[in-house]
Amino acid sequence: MEPITFGVLGPVTAWGDAGEAVALKGPRHRAVLARLITARRRVVPVARLVEDLWDEPGAGAVGAVRTFVADLRRVLEPRRPPRAPARLLVTEGPGYALRATQDAVDAWRFETAVVGAARLPPAQTLQRLDGALELWRGPAYAEFAYEGWARGERSRLAELRLRAVEQRAQAQLDLGLAAEAVPDLHAHAAEHPWREDGWRLLALALYRTGRQADALAVLRRARTMLAEQLGVDPGPALRRLETDILTQDPGLGVAAQESSASAQLWTQVAADYDRTVAAGARARLESTVQLVRNLAVTGGVGLRAAQEHRLAAVTAAEEFGDPDLTARVIGAYDVPAVWTRSDDPGQARQIVLAAERTLAALPQETTHAAARCRLLATVALEMRGTRSPRGPAAAREAQDIARHLDDPTLLAFALNGAFMQSCTRAGLAARRDAIGAQLVDVAARHGLENFEVLGRLIRMQACGALGDFAAADAHATAADRLAERHERPLVGVFTQWYGALRSVAGGRTREAEEAYEAAVALLPDAGMPGFAHGLPPLARLCLRLADGSTSARQAAEHIDPGDDWGPYRPWIEPYVPLRTGDRGEVADLLHAVPEPPADLLYEALCCLQAAVALDIGDRTTLERLHTRLAPAAGELAGAGSGLLTLGPVDRWLAAIAEGLDRWS
Repeated sequence: MEPITFGVLGPVTAWGDAGEAVALKGPRHRAVLARLITARRRVVPVARLVEDLWDEPGAGAVGAVRTFVADLRRVLEPRRPPRAPARLLVTEGPGYALRATQDAVDAWRFETAVVGAARLPPAQTLQRLDGALELWRGPAYAEFAYEGWARGERSRLAELRLRAVEQRAQAQLDLGLAAEAVPDLHAHAAEHPWREDGWRLLALALYRTGRQADALAVLRRARTMLAEQLGVDPGPALRRLETDILTQDPGLGVAAQESSASAQLWTQVAADYDRTVAAGARARLESTVQLVRNLAVTGGVGLRAAQEHRLAAVTAAEEFGDPDLTARVIGAYDVPAVWTRSDDPGQARQIVLAAERTLAALPQETTHAAARCRLLATVALEMRGTRSPRGPAAAREAQDIARHLDDPTLLAFALNGAFMQSCTRAGLAARRDAIGAQLVDVAARHGLENFEVLGRLIRMQACGALGDFAAADAHATAADRLAERHERPLVGVFTQWYGALRSVAGGRTREAEEAYEAAVALLPDAGMPGFAHGLPPLARLCLRLADGSTSARQAAEHIDPGDDWGPYRPWIEPYVPLRTGDRGEVADLLHAVPEPPADLLYEALCCLQAAVALDIGDRTTLERLHTRLAPAAGELAGAGSGLLTLGPVDRWLAAIAEGLDRWS
């Protein structure tokens, strides 16, 4: 698909891959494009386009629409071969649809950013909303302000923008940046005087900068405006704030005071440390890796930064030639991990090699047992998805050492390694549930909140695979509560995706589509490319196949090969020629598909392959897949991921068995 992006937050436009403006011709062409964007990838019938574009359409209106579409296709997909089907502006059923990706339209990116920001800590919220608000070049769909079809979307986006401005101001206040928030809030309140939250935030910002009289004046101005223009009294939030300011309630300044105090303390301690601890000292390196570890559990930007710095810390430690130091630096990064696909396989291999070198160099004395345990647990974690015998062996040895030492922190770390090695074949949900139960027990008894969260998420996934959604729901709720208490924003990514899975398992397709849309919005800032890459289109495909009523050939009609399928592309490629009925090409691609990696989507990928094999009657592939899936009988395919499902494995096994009988 052509790397085209679209802008509707201002005049409607499009840009090419180098950022150059695409020539969209006349206003009718722009209107067709804008109308399709408002449909959000859904089909707009030609008759509806004609109705929306002309007040009194003439006899040639339908032909004109087709001409506009043809012109748009030429500029939006300039490298499409002659007579090749369009892949961006497609014909489907009675009309047309624009199959742009979520990131290709500025309004969609803006919405994703604002929705996701609500779940982030204040600093990340401020950063995300700054970027989101910069997308605006003017009123949304600016040249179509008076078109009925644009009115609802313009109003919705305008409201979302105002909410983002207020959300951003609240983040500034939470960070102790009240003075910085005042100018923008003054402008916001003046331009939108009916928004009580704008007045409230402005008054609070003024109060926190020591301008009590100005804060009260703002609230009185708001009262007058609301009474004179709308005939209403201020709402309870404004009335309560006025009372609190008049009584100088100490709670009004708490956020700013706490934020400033912590910032000042951090600056002072960092400066003292920098003066006291010599550059190049080992203590600096060990302190650095602890900071990297703490950074990782904040999620998003922090996790990405931690991943970037981690290998550098290990490399620096090895330069000292001290295996004890290197073991401490490698083992200190005991960040709980719940996703069984590596974010950076190359870095993971480097960490494993460093850990193995350090294991070989460490003395065998019992005084080094804890260090050996941490190194072995690291090996098991970083070898996730590789199917190397070394991974499970390292996990077992780490657990044995941790139990012998009776060290709950080491045991929790070792159990995390065991979990990462528990996806080597189908049907291991019960084993993962047992690991999760051990983690919850150990972590809850010893105050290891990060590992208790991990145990809850593991059990949420495993219980879902086993069809025990009452238990899975309880673990998801417990994980969310722990995350809120201990500021672990990444947890919400997994529990929201689980919520979408619950809708699929309950047969609530429309609810599932909306839930997935909300879950996808959390991915850009999650900082987990190994988790996010390729996941959105995969989830949509699995949703189509989940209830067993849709064949692979029917599902293939909705597949966009230009989507970002990431590591799942080999399992998608056989679907593409299904649309043209080229059985030979389908079979060739199907036979080229490898065994799924040893991760939580093993059963799901097997079922995606089975759907195609059933469609073309590929007996060899069906026999192989029946063997792979049989150990998972009684489970829900894919649900062990906590993200998606293709329905009961038993249904797939029965369909495969029936196919084998038919083609015997």
